[in-house]
Amino acid sequence: MTDPSTVPSIKFYNGYSMPMFGLGTYLGNEEELEQAIKDAIDAGYRHIDTAFFYGNEKAAGRGIRAKIEDGTIKREDIFVTTKLWNNFHKEERVVPACRKSVENLGLDYVDLYLMHWPFAYQDGDDLTPTDETGKLILADIDYLETWRGMEECQRLGLTKSIGISNFNSEQITRLLSVAKIKPVNNQIEVNLNLPQKRLIEFCKKHDITVTGFSPLARPGNRSGVKIDLGNEKVLGLAKKYNKTPQQIALRFVFQCGAAVIPKSVTKSRIVQNIQIFDFELTAEEMSDLDSKATGERVSPMKQTEGAKYYPFSIPF
Repeated sequence: MTDPSTVPSIKFYNGYSMPMFGLGTYLGNEEELEQAIKDAIDAGYRHIDTAFFYGNEKAAGRGIRAKIEDGTIKREDIFVTTKLWNNFHKEERVVPACRKSVENLGLDYVDLYLMHWPFAYQDGDDLTPTDETGKLILADIDYLETWRGMEECQRLGLTKSIGISNFNSEQITRLLSVAKIKPVNNQIEVNLNLPQKRLIEFCKKHDITVTGFSPLARPGNRSGVKIDLGNEKVLGLAKKYNKTPQQIALRFVFQCGAAVIPKSVTKSRIVQNIQIFDFELTAEEMSDLDSKATGERVSPMKQTEGAKYYPFSIPF
C-alpha cells in the first residue's frame, strides 16, 4: 500500500490538480478491470484513465463506485479521465458522446475529457469503419470544430477540464490560436523508446501538462515494439536502487515530466508499479537511458497515415 499523499500531483493552469501516477485500462476486460481498479485504489492510486474506445467505462465506473460506497475514497479523491473517440468529431456529436461516457461511468462528471486523436473517422456507431478493401474510412473534420464541442462539455459541467491526446506541436499551436478554453493536458506515448523531450518541453512552455501512455510499451502490442528492460543499463539501475526493471522504466517516464499510467490487472504488479517515489535517477542516469531511445512507437496508427491531421509526420 502506497500512501496516496506521497504521490506527487501536478496543477493545471485552471487550478485543478492531477495525480502524477494512475492506472491505465486499455485492453482490460470488464471483469478483470473492475477488480483491478478496486485493487489499485486500495494500493493508493487516485487516478484512473479510460476511454470510450476501450469499451470498459462501465466496468471502470463499477470499480470506482464500489470504493466510494465502501468508504475507501470520496468522489473528489479520485481523478477520472476518459476520451472522445474519432467517430464523434462533429461539433454537435461531442456533448452527447461525453454525456454517454459520464453515464457509462455512473458518475456526475469526469475530471478530464480528452480528444483521443486529432483526426476523425466516418461519423456513426461503427468505431472502426472500413470500406470493402478493409481500409479505414476517415472523415475530413477539423479538430478545431471538435474542440468547440469539447469546450461546451466543460461549460456544461460534464467535465472539470478538457485536453487532447496524440497532438503534435504544430497542431497544438493551431489549436491555441483559436481556443476559448485552453487544453490542460496532452496525453502522448512516453517510454524508454520514446522519451518525447521536445514535445514535453513544448507543452510545458504552453502550460499544458503531459500524461505518458504505454510507459512499459504494452507487452504483446500488435506493432511488436518492445522496450528492452533486460539491457545492462536498466538491470544495473534496478540492482543499484533495489527496484524492478519496470519500476526503473516508470520512474524514467515520471522524471521526463509526464504523469505515468501503466496498465495492469495483476494485483502484485499494480502494487509494485506505483512504488517509484522513494528513489530518484541522477541526471547522468537519465541521460544514459535517453541515449538508448529507439524512437519506435507502440501506437503509430499507421492505418491512418494518410489522414489530413495524422500527427506523426513531423519530429514533434
